[in-house]
Amino acid sequence: MEHFLGFAIPGVPYGCTYAIVAVSLVLTYQATGVFNFAFGAQAYTSAFVYTKLVQNEHMPIWLAFFLSVVILAPALGLIFDRLLFRKIPSTNTTAKLVMGISLFVGIPALLPVLFGNQNQFNSPSILFDPNTVYFRVVSQPINGIYLSSFVITAVVLVALVVLMRFTNLGLQMRGAVESRRLVALDGVNSSAVVATAWAISSFLAGLAGVMLAPIYGQLQAQDYATLLVAAFAAAAWASLRSLPLAALVGILMGVASTLLQGYLPSSSTLSAAVLPSLPFIVLVGALLFVPGMRSLDESKDPLASVDPPTPPTTAAVRAPQLNRVIRPAWYVLLAAFCVSMLTWIPATWESVFNAGLAYSIIFLSITLITGMGGQLSLCQATLAGVGAFTAAQLANHLGLSLLAGAVFGMLLAGAVAVVLALVSLRLKGLGLALMTIAAALFFDNSVFTQGTISNGAALSVQSKWIGLGIFNPNGHALFVLSILVLVVCTIGVLLVRSGTTGQYLSAMRGSETAAAGLGINLTWQRVLIFALSGMVAGLGGTVLILQQQTVNAAQFNYQFSLVFVVIVVTTGVSTVEGAINAGFAFVVIQQLLTYLPARVGGESLVIVLFAFGALQYANHPEGILEFQKSKWTLRMEQLLFGDRHAAVPVSLGPPVTAPSEAGPSPTAVGQVRIDPSASERPGRAGP
Repeated sequence: MEHFLGFAIPGVPYGCTYAIVAVSLVLTYQATGVFNFAFGAQAYTSAFVYTKLVQNEHMPIWLAFFLSVVILAPALGLIFDRLLFRKIPSTNTTAKLVMGISLFVGIPALLPVLFGNQNQFNSPSILFDPNTVYFRVVSQPINGIYLSSFVITAVVLVALVVLMRFTNLGLQMRGAVESRRLVALDGVNSSAVVATAWAISSFLAGLAGVMLAPIYGQLQAQDYATLLVAAFAAAAWASLRSLPLAALVGILMGVASTLLQGYLPSSSTLSAAVLPSLPFIVLVGALLFVPGMRSLDESKDPLASVDPPTPPTTAAVRAPQLNRVIRPAWYVLLAAFCVSMLTWIPATWESVFNAGLAYSIIFLSITLITGMGGQLSLCQATLAGVGAFTAAQLANHLGLSLLAGAVFGMLLAGAVAVVLALVSLRLKGLGLALMTIAAALFFDNSVFTQGTISNGAALSVQSKWIGLGIFNPNGHALFVLSILVLVVCTIGVLLVRSGTTGQYLSAMRGSETAAAGLGINLTWQRVLIFALSGMVAGLGGTVLILQQQTVNAAQFNYQFSLVFVVIVVTTGVSTVEGAINAGFAFVVIQQLLTYLPARVGGESLVIVLFAFGALQYANHPEGILEFQKSKWTLRMEQLLFGDRHAAVPVSLGPPVTAPSEAGPSPTAVGQVRIDPSASERPGRAGP
């Protein structure tokens, strides 16, 4: 018993922090309908500011806590609600997830840009002295960190249970998540109710961040990402409903992690595989065995049918006269790009564009799975890593060229995607997003880090595996190979979209029930689009390591999966052009920023720019570039053909609002503003 408690008690502070974050996630979901991916970023922000104020500004602990947790944290929540999440219809789960992911990757990247990259160490405890032992439990010393964690967690849990179960505000919060509009019709200020929920949950995020900071010696955003994943698992076992159950699972996870660490040999393979993957195992168990996780995205809002549809793509509505000009222009642009790459472009920029080609291939997999399949996958970088590591290891051990290895890597990545699709058949929306990020974490912690896969370091890609100078990252041969692969993948994606599979997927995005009624095999279509997406990602991963000449686990970790989704959503997830634009924009902007001072240049600012661009997803789900293209296409048609032949405007009326929240709108709710003459255009379908 003494050994057991000695191993278990150190896990209590971690478990208490997991518990606070888990109950906060449940509170936010129950009150707002948003599963807040940004929670970890909010916690890190408060901890960052708190530590800065105490250590750099020599501010008293109580004042630093008041400013960073009581003031800053709720203010962030209110800003998120007012400017972002309030604009999203209750049924648009994808938009909610994209917003949260954008904040999750953008905020930690923004802080070093604003305040510098100085490391923060030894954050002070907010309640009890961490260096003082107050008493012992079976010879295990209990210091201020243990006491602070336990006391704060108990107070928070009791307060939240009382709030949600025994107050009118709690009842109004539970009603607002089902339909803000119906709650408003009952005379309740639903906007104020939801804003209150955001303020409370954000306060708890800041509190959890400041609680966790003293446990680690150094303040790092990665620790808060781990915290968030563990909280995901605890909240999932509670079906995003029960606050006490979420807290209990969170505490048990913290205790279990230190128990396993104590009993498993530190040098064993089991220890190396199980300990980092514990949150993944718990999360997958909840997704597979908790029935409530399968129905998370079933809308309970009876007014959801009046929400406006997603705008069509520009190519679908522009005048045929423009198509006859634009399509040849693309071929001319492609030819000019190829000639330039083979003649006058400097070696530095040739390397940049080669990387852009590789990323474009990977991003096409997101166009397949999200743009066409309507599924939000958060493991595309992982699938790219499967292809890359397979090709590299086959070259190492069997002497195959990377071109041959790329075929096997592509097939293996597709097979992994098929397994993931089969495991998550009953999941969609939020459930599928959690399953895919869990899979990405599993590969990060238990597969890619294994000695037989990566040898714990970067694997060098040797030129003798393929010859022809293809491994020169600035070489023309690599460009020819990359552009050929991208063209083949692009043609394949276009054929899928225009073929039967694309039509079936379009029907499924509209209504899976109706699609099944028409005889469409939903299971087969989902597995097929996962397989195609995985194969394209795996092939893109191999092309990427050809350009970078090394392969390591850090190139394909789960954070890149999140960043990739944010980047493609910013440009346009539903079109091939959007994926290609995203690939080149990612590397070109990153290269341009290298000319700026180190503090504001580099990858962090690139992520910030795309993250804040993706925040426009609620207003422009077609993507910023696609929206701008639609707007300028409309102006061009008006200029060339006059108002009579102008394209169908794609701007939509504002989201539906309750009478008490906003006055009447000049545009009919949920309707598209259509040019009356559009239906008269020869050869074009009406609205």
